[in-house]
Amino acid sequence: MSKTLVIGDIHGGFKALLQVLERAGVTENDRLIFLGDYVDGWSESSQIIQFLLELSERQECIFIKGNHDAWCEDWLSLGQNPNVWLFNGGKSTVESYADYSLEDLDIHLEFFQRMKNYHIDDQNRLFIHAGYASMHGPEKEVYSSNYRWDRTLWETAVAMDKKLEKNSELYPKRLLLYKEIFIGHTPTLDIGIKIPANKANIWNMDTGAAYTGSLSIMDIDTKQFWQSDPLPSLYPEENGRN
Repeated sequence: MSKTLVIGDIHGGFKALLQVLERAGVTENDRLIFLGDYVDGWSESSQIIQFLLELSERQECIFIKGNHDAWCEDWLSLGQNPNVWLFNGGKSTVESYADYSLEDLDIHLEFFQRMKNYHIDDQNRLFIHAGYASMHGPEKEVYSSNYRWDRTLWETAVAMDKKLEKNSELYPKRLLLYKEIFIGHTPTLDIGIKIPANKANIWNMDTGAAYTGSLSIMDIDTKQFWQSDPLPSLYPEENGRN
């Protein structure tokens, strides 16, 4: 039976990606939804993009664009490499592309350009890298950068009183729009959690792979999840984004 699996922020950790795909028993019949931030951090960003390109030719994949992916896209298309990007993992991404031909760089650029801002499935489940500010959902978002940068959606869910009922006037209207919301961007490590975290109807899949945590993959129907080894153990000679 085919599954739909969602994958959190990878941040250049190709070894971790291979681990979770194997541990989850992923087959070519499964649909994979990636929540973005494929690059920046560990040393194998370009290898991840190449692998995902090839993976998408074999099975159904949905690729959401993260803020780090937008930075990498700007570098590939415009040559822009701002210090804020380089200091936040971009340097390792640039280095990973050192031996690529111009033709291959163009192929990778087109991959970034095809990524989606968000995805809504047939069960009204939203998949987005960071969040949205509009009470009417991402379709009505004024600032598209919120797709990749917003933290207020997750912060709202974390701060909510667990006793708050959905029919309460105080219940956040943004959270009522979807059956479930799957995000990345804000590490669960920030609230002391090392596994996918559920607050209200949001599942946060960023379990800190860029730092000291692991990469996570989850079956969106059963909520069973699998994790890689902690990334520092897979790249002992590197620092990630620490």
